[in-house]
Order: sequence, then C-alpha cells, then structure tokens
Amino acid sequence: MKTLYNPNGDVFKMNDDRVNVLEELKSKFPGQTIFTKEDFLSVFDSIPGWAKHRPYGFRNGDTYDLTTLLSPASKVVPITSQPVAPEQPVNVLEDDVSLVPAKMSNFVPFGNFKDIKKIIESGIFFPVFITGLSGNGKTLMVEQVCAQLKREMFRVNITIETDEDDLIGGHTLVNGNLEYREGPVLKAMRKGAVLLLDEVDLGSNKLMCLQSILEGKGYLIKKTGEYVFPAPGFTIVATANTKGQGNEDGKFIGTQIMNEAMLERFAITVEQTYPNVAVEKTILQKEMALSGEVDSEFVQKLTDWADVIRRTYMDGAIEEVISTRRLVHIVRAFRMFNDKMKSISMCLNRFDNETRDSFLDLYTKVDENALEGVDETVIEDAEDTLI
Repeated sequence: MKTLYNPNGDVFKMNDDRVNVLEELKSKFPGQTIFTKEDFLSVFDSIPGWAKHRPYGFRNGDTYDLTTLLSPASKVVPITSQPVAPEQPVNVLEDDVSLVPAKMSNFVPFGNFKDIKKIIESGIFFPVFITGLSGNGKTLMVEQVCAQLKREMFRVNITIETDEDDLIGGHTLVNGNLEYREGPVLKAMRKGAVLLLDEVDLGSNKLMCLQSILEGKGYLIKKTGEYVFPAPGFTIVATANTKGQGNEDGKFIGTQIMNEAMLERFAITVEQTYPNVAVEKTILQKEMALSGEVDSEFVQKLTDWADVIRRTYMDGAIEEVISTRRLVHIVRAFRMFNDKMKSISMCLNRFDNETRDSFLDLYTKVDENALEGVDETVIEDAEDTLI
C-alpha cells in the first residue's frame, strides 16, 4: 500500500483494488493518464468512486486526470508492514513525504496494543522498551497503533554498524557539494513523530548519542551548532528480543549487553507474548480470507499445534518454538500450493532435521485427532512426542 499526495494536497491511499484499476488502465491505454467516462466503461462496469471523489482532484469536468497516480515521477512511499517498492526511489527524509503507516485490514490487536496506543495517543514523551520472542508482532503492533492514530512513524532498524551519522545525520555529497543531511532521529523530532528503534539490542555503544534525546531534552548538532528541540508528540519506542542484557543460549546471536544508563532512560518495559489460541485463530482466518475461502478446520489445527509446541518450549523440554509469524507463513504457502503438509514442511525447513521431523510428526497427531477444541489427551500424547 502507498500514500500519494495529489495536487490539491489530499492524501490518497493505495490498496489492492485501486492498484488493479490502474494496472488495467495502463494495459488498455499505454501512456495515457487522462481518461473519459467512455474509457473507464470500456474496461470496467462502472467508474470507481475514488476517481469521482472531488476532494482528491481527479475529476475535471467530463475527464479524469490520473497523472499523479500513473506518472513515474509521482512521489510515493511504501507504508505497510509488507513493503511495496515504489516505481521510483523516494527519500523518506524529505519534509513532504508522509510516513503514516497504512491500516492493515487483517490486523488483530492483542497483548500490549491498548497500552501502547494510550501512550502514543497521549502525546507525552514516554520512551517504551518492548521485549519478547521473535515473530510475536512487536513492531507490527507499533506500526498499527500509529496507523490508527494517523501518526507518522520513523522506523530505524538497528545493527552493530549503526552509528551517529546513521541516526542523527552527517555530511554527504549532494550534486557535487558537501552538505549536512539530517538523519531519521532529527526528522522524527522536528515532525513530532514516533521514532521506532527496531531490534535496538543489536546496536553498539554508538547508540549512546541518543542519551539526551531519550531524556526528551533535544539534541545539539555538533557539526552545525544548532540545538534541535522535539516537537510535541515526539516519543521513542524500542523493540528487542532481549531486555538488553545479552543472550546466552545463542537464539538471538548478535544481541548486545546494552549500556545501563541507556536502558534506564526508557520509562517502562513491556513484555510481548504470543497471542492466545483464540486470537491467533482470528489472525490466521483474516490472513486466509485475503485471497479466498477460509479453511477453519486447518486454522484450528495449526493453532492447536503451535500451542502444544509453545507450552512444551516454556517448560524447557524443547529449544525451538513456532511463532505467529511462522503460522502466517504457513497460511500464505497454503494459499499458493493448496497442500497442507507441503506448506507446513516448507516453512519448517528452517529448523534442523530432528526438530522439523518432530514438529511434523506432532502435526499429524493433532490433525488426526483434534476436534473443535483441544483434547487434553491428545495434548499429553503430543507433548510426549516432543520430549
């Protein structure tokens, strides 16, 4: 999904239906950007409502000017959790590019969603550290909170190489001239946006350049002498698989022991867990509904299966777990291949052979015996299979 700014300043949000309309028009009328009513009706049964919607500025008398949508020079930016590459590169640090995430029609709020929403909605500077296992929706939760509140969000993926220039900005060549370009942190501060530091525990001590910003006091740009104060609404959210104390079992290799002074500047830490079976079932049903009929029985078995594995994992009997993200991968594979066991097997190939085979064996047990609810006898037998 994309956001596009039309000549009259209104924001036009792309979705699959709108993209399909534009693709059909481009196919039928190559190179054409202005269309008549007859043009539309030669391709579609009716003219799309958004084309006739006067605030967007597409309708001009008896014609429909879609130049801003079809021109390669249109300024668009991907704003969904499933990135869509724009036709032309755009610089998200430009002031006229909006980074309000798009609402996902299949998003299901759970866990800490309401609390994070209250924090961001308050407009109070209140840095939050979100921790939890991989694939449980930490980042997506923040994105969708911002989408609902129509708040801009700057997502910065942290690595061991991330330094002050990446975050704050630095000098770079622009048309042969050396110019100072601000980074995403300063842009978020100036716009009163939400700054999301994704996988913050992968960073080095170079992140300490954020200390004054984490206090809400602004930042002195040492190379220019300007002191940047945060605009109202600016706040920081960090996500991580650990609590900043490193990881000893090797599951999250590369995570660092974060500086205690930095961790202390986060007002609260919230722990995100996997959704319960009922919520996860809704997530998978909505995912499956995106492209056709919902196989409720398959969804039920997948969620029962994942629940068994997670309970066994939490008991310390196994070392791997099935995340919500992996269940979504399985559902997407099933939409393409229409083969349950093939979809599960392909998505389990990331694990070692022993783990993969035991998970597959467990699924066949659940698939053979599970009813609408989870039979505790089946659960006990399944857990014995994993141990």
